[in-house]
Amino acid sequence: MATVSDSAPKGGFALVLQNPFLCGVAAFSTLGGLLFGYDQGVISGVITMESFGARYPRIYTESGFKGWFVSTLLLAAWLGSLINGPIADRIGRKLSINLAVVVFTIGSVLQCAAVNVPMLFAGRAIAGLAVGQLTMVVPLYISEVSIPDIRGGLVVLQQLSVTLGILFSYWIDYGTNYIGGTRCAPAVPYSGGTLAKPAFNPYFDVPLGGCTGQSEASWRLPLALQIVPAVILGIGMLFFPDSPRWLLMKERDDESLNALSRLRRQSRDSPVLLNEYLEIKASIMLENSFARDNFPNLSGYKLHATQYMSLLTNWAHFKRLSIGCIVMFFQQFMGCNAMIYYAPTIFAQLGLDGNTTSLLATGVYGIVNCLSTLPALFFIDKVGRRPLLMAGATGTCISLVIVGGILGGYGSSLVGNVSAGWAGIAFIYIYDINFSYSFAPIGWVLPSEIFNLSIRSKAISITTSATWMCNFIIGLVTPDMLESITWGTYIFFAAFCLLALAFTFFCIPETRGKTLEDMDLIFGDTAAHEEKKRIKRIEAELRGTPIDDDDLMKPVDSHAEEA
Repeated sequence: MATVSDSAPKGGFALVLQNPFLCGVAAFSTLGGLLFGYDQGVISGVITMESFGARYPRIYTESGFKGWFVSTLLLAAWLGSLINGPIADRIGRKLSINLAVVVFTIGSVLQCAAVNVPMLFAGRAIAGLAVGQLTMVVPLYISEVSIPDIRGGLVVLQQLSVTLGILFSYWIDYGTNYIGGTRCAPAVPYSGGTLAKPAFNPYFDVPLGGCTGQSEASWRLPLALQIVPAVILGIGMLFFPDSPRWLLMKERDDESLNALSRLRRQSRDSPVLLNEYLEIKASIMLENSFARDNFPNLSGYKLHATQYMSLLTNWAHFKRLSIGCIVMFFQQFMGCNAMIYYAPTIFAQLGLDGNTTSLLATGVYGIVNCLSTLPALFFIDKVGRRPLLMAGATGTCISLVIVGGILGGYGSSLVGNVSAGWAGIAFIYIYDINFSYSFAPIGWVLPSEIFNLSIRSKAISITTSATWMCNFIIGLVTPDMLESITWGTYIFFAAFCLLALAFTFFCIPETRGKTLEDMDLIFGDTAAHEEKKRIKRIEAELRGTPIDDDDLMKPVDSHAEEA
């Protein structure tokens, strides 16, 4: 896409602030990331609350069942991210976001009102489906309405919104943990066969004895509060235009021009606006011509399936896809979400006594997580991707080795060694700092930079689904690992941090300031170069101006590739 005006300063977010409407679109859209982060973080505190344990003792006490409960959302999110591509293409980016909001609200209502395990799991799965939809369509919508000069920053802003969601959820869990009440469950012996179920609560699966001092509102309220930002996102999207690019894909040219005019706050006949409009249209025509030339006589789902398969059969495409997926793999297997989902459990393992104290330490973790994302906003385009990734991988590896060493060295006596316990907690925070400025945001940025235009949307859908599948695996196995191999869990994740460092050094190219033609040189093909020549020819045809082969060899406006 073209810039807003020829004289517009290249001032990063200053370009957005010059247009309050576009700023509002970006801010409201990133609420989708906040929902993702909130739902990630809120569950870590909920599963440690006594009143939740009284209602759902099996989730509270059995590590395997706890892992399935946490991971149900992640498996559903993987499915949601995969199926939402065709949905977003059919009904539009804006309606796709609103659909996800409706689905998320239904899932959240089921979770906070749940009276039995199936209802709780169903709510978590439905919410997860919506979270997967949002993580796919929100960055897509932002990239299609944004200005190229600030697009990379907005991807990081999306990650910052995720960390804000995690932060809010941690402190809400901490606050609602104090909501008082009386929740009693009489001791009922379990003989390995049938269970005698208390008359006052027919939904207990494995009743526990004793009473809690908590009301069930302590865990129902945090699950209900996530509905608020979802409703705000849904209402806000009603006032925003749909993606001009999607409208052109549907041959709704006049609506596309109106949407672009609203987003850029320029008249429909502005030369700069018309130039951007033609660039977007040319890029869409390029994609259509690519499909016709490479997959003749195919349409609909057969065409989509064949295009996905080409990512595996074309070696140049496969190399790019491999890097994108492996970066997402390391983003999860370095242990970030293990910390997010089970932070109170981890802090209790490090010697913090009492659930309230663990939740407080978890809240501090959320603050560190959020603030540590900010350096990526300022340095990702100055220092580069590779230095941040390598520094982050080194820092996380060292931190996890030290935490594992402390737990392995002191074992069960760690509770009596306050200094060692606090040292372990400090290095959990240091781990978080190193991860939050490196693999957390850059894992999302890299895939958007290494794929050429004709394969970008489908390749990113695969890398997004890869991170969700890895996320699901981590959420599922971490409780059993923390219970069975304890300190070995941290060494396990540290090993992947070391592998991530090696992979970054040997395999990940530096993308800072590089065009897609530079990527051609790195990956050994000419896809982006050929795309630019086609775009220039198509733009000339749309403008009705002649063009010869010599003109095709001249540099093209770099924004054309971003349209």
